[in-house]
Amino acid sequence: MSFFKNIFSKEKKETLDKGLEKSKESFFGKLSKAVVGKSKVDEDVLDSLEEILVASDVGVNTTLKIITRIEERVAKDKYVGTDELNTILREEIAGLLSETNIGNETDFTIPADKKPYVIMVVGVNGVGKTTTIGKLASQFKKQGLKVILGAADTFRAAAIDQLQVWADRTDVPIVRQEMGSDPASVAFDTLKSAVTQNADVVIIDTAGRLHNKVNLMNELTKIKRVMQKVVADAPHEVLLVLDGSTGQNAFEQAKQFTLATEVTSLAVTKLDGTAKGGVVIGISDQFKIPVKYIGVGEGIDDLQVFNKHEFVDSFFK
Repeated sequence: MSFFKNIFSKEKKETLDKGLEKSKESFFGKLSKAVVGKSKVDEDVLDSLEEILVASDVGVNTTLKIITRIEERVAKDKYVGTDELNTILREEIAGLLSETNIGNETDFTIPADKKPYVIMVVGVNGVGKTTTIGKLASQFKKQGLKVILGAADTFRAAAIDQLQVWADRTDVPIVRQEMGSDPASVAFDTLKSAVTQNADVVIIDTAGRLHNKVNLMNELTKIKRVMQKVVADAPHEVLLVLDGSTGQNAFEQAKQFTLATEVTSLAVTKLDGTAKGGVVIGISDQFKIPVKYIGVGEGIDDLQVFNKHEFVDSFFK
């Protein structure tokens, strides 16, 4: 049974179910083996569950939290049957996500009092950053919002060209300069253009070169400072894009980027091609930064607003 009825459209829910299929099958396949022949949740079952959660890339710290919560319930209820484990897990994980996540949204919205609303997107190459920007632009445009893209990842010509493809595909304007240009200059021009055109949303792409964190930090700080000459409180959101299929590597990237800049929201992509969907739970819990979007397919509409209730519902369906 869903936590809330009619929150997501039937199509969205089916996409989410399908996107989490591999994670779910892997998790429950292991869980079924762990409880076979057992009627009661005992120490052996909890040990196995701990291994399964860690193997599902939930992360050690978050796994220990979940196990502790279940141990407390077992101690309080005296007897907990293995047939109840699924329900208890669902409740405890939903509770954990509730502590750290916005996760109630059902649609792509922006605050009405910020115009233009400026989103600076960060993340390493290959995580689906540019694709996420393109899909976001498409979704905001569908809401009737005027969107402008800024190609401030000037380190790679391919990044500028890829963003141009998405701008053409979604029919939104893009501000770009030549490869090697000053990224802050691109961001400045983009915001000037957005103010002139009375745009609602600005999405700025940035380079993510983690091998030199000091340079990355300096570059992102400079981009912010220059943008504030045009829009005083920009950026309103710093969105970190992570590839969910990389599991623990996504944790490491989140760690590095949160050290380099103030990240305010997360997008976890490529969940449809992996059994590592548990990474969403762990990252959300460990970094106390809301997971705002998840990627559950290749299609332009397969970037979804993360809703914790629907996510847990699909995972434990």
